[in-house]
Amino acid sequence: MAEQQKEQPPSGSRRQFLKYSGTAIGGLVVGGVIGGAITGGFNKKKPAANAPTSPQTGTQPAADYNHATMYFNQRQLQITQAATERIFPKDDNGPGANDLGVAYYIDHQLAGHWGFNAREYRMGPFVKGEATQGDYQSINRNEVFLLGLTAIDNASQKKYQKGFTDLADEEKDAILTSLEKGDIEVINGITGKSFFDLLRNMTLEGVYADPLYGGNVNMEGWKMRNYPGNQMSYAKIVGEDAFAKTDPLSLHDHLATH
Repeated sequence: MAEQQKEQPPSGSRRQFLKYSGTAIGGLVVGGVIGGAITGGFNKKKPAANAPTSPQTGTQPAADYNHATMYFNQRQLQITQAATERIFPKDDNGPGANDLGVAYYIDHQLAGHWGFNAREYRMGPFVKGEATQGDYQSINRNEVFLLGLTAIDNASQKKYQKGFTDLADEEKDAILTSLEKGDIEVINGITGKSFFDLLRNMTLEGVYADPLYGGNVNMEGWKMRNYPGNQMSYAKIVGEDAFAKTDPLSLHDHLATH
């Protein structure tokens, strides 16, 4: 997105709005905010010397903050990376899920309110929903995700005598296809298809969500689609007849300069 916003900094009130709305967003925006798969291929005091600071933590660079796990252990992270890369693989169109940091996006979401179902009705009865409804589950979303990762690894061991991360791409695709079809059960009452749908949706969110949340590294997901991201104004281009390609901006770009 265009650099023209630097020519006219936001007013104090706008800066305050950005500051606090950004904080709120960082705490509340969760999975489902943004919205190929099998069809397209499973395919921010001044910093001391040598101690760069970040808008998010004040202690480390933004890239390091975004690429630090908050919920997964290393094995869970690796399985998630392997699975999401097959759902959104690197190809001639641009980077895949791993280069875009999708697994870290998922990890951060699972560690927050959304992962713990904190803002949802959580009383029973917990029953299996119709095909158009999905399941109403008694366990938290982040727990479902870990169980799903275990199911993937167990199915890989059973079928190929290897862990999921050690499989060839075609073998990973076969496991994920079985998961999508519901042939792999995650736990009683939770189908593989339910978990696959969750995994696929979160993969796409990680590709296209604002980089502030850990994925879409360097806004490459947006760049692939010529999406301008979080622009403050389109006044300079709104009257143009031709398509105006604009360098994208993220929420972090606004917060980091004020």
